[in-house]
Amino acid sequence: MKIIDAHLHFCPGEPGYFEEIALAAGHENTESHLRKEYARLGIAGGVVMGNGVLSLKEHEKYPEYLRYCIGLDSFYLQESGGRVTAEAWDLVERHLQRETCAGIKLYPGYNPYYITDPMYGPCYELAAAYGKPVAVHMGETAGTGAVLKYSHPLTMDEAAAAHPRVQFVMCHFGNPWLQDAACVVRKNENVRADLSGLLEGRIVMEDFFREQGGYISYLDTWLRYMGDYGKLMFGTDWPLANLEDYIEFTKRIIPERWWEAVFSGNAAEVYGF
Repeated sequence: MKIIDAHLHFCPGEPGYFEEIALAAGHENTESHLRKEYARLGIAGGVVMGNGVLSLKEHEKYPEYLRYCIGLDSFYLQESGGRVTAEAWDLVERHLQRETCAGIKLYPGYNPYYITDPMYGPCYELAAAYGKPVAVHMGETAGTGAVLKYSHPLTMDEAAAAHPRVQFVMCHFGNPWLQDAACVVRKNENVRADLSGLLEGRIVMEDFFREQGGYISYLDTWLRYMGDYGKLMFGTDWPLANLEDYIEFTKRIIPERWWEAVFSGNAAEVYGF
């Protein structure tokens, strides 16, 4: 079975946070290790969520099996005084003109702005014009500096309704607001979701499903309520979690008849593989 990792981060060799979480997940934060693990596990490619600078040159480093979403994250907005400039939107458009650029990534929560803020208008115009998705961090954030009200899944409902020509991707299935996430995905034809960020580090599968039985039951309930597993995409949030664990976890929470769509078909359609 072919697999596409619809959500990863790519900072090989970067010391500190990414190196530490890679080791905790049983991996090495290097491109050669990622390539080896992808080949071993049948992962044909992945989508890098490109938080960082908007420079075109900085996004030419990805190996051939990866595409990227150009990100407008908190680091950029801090440098720009909290608004997205016309020059920045020009750069975003130049990224979208690249075949390797799969879409745009927004970071509400980390940025203290709702995705319905008027400054994001050009984002949705560009996404619609180029037929590429807008992936949005939804749900819990890492660290204490973010503000969670901006990353609640219900904020995506308003944006999706206002921009029906834009394909939205709800990253992390809005975890832990699974009830609201399921409702937003179910209601809006132009919203899909990835399942990244639900695991961290290494896990012992049987122990995890026993100890976290309440969470697993809650997740299963709202996935079933959503009614269409074909709107979901496999993602790992590499290097946060162990890749092999994540494949097994996803197989356990998704009925087998939906594996092809969830593990590759949906991501191939949304991100243009």
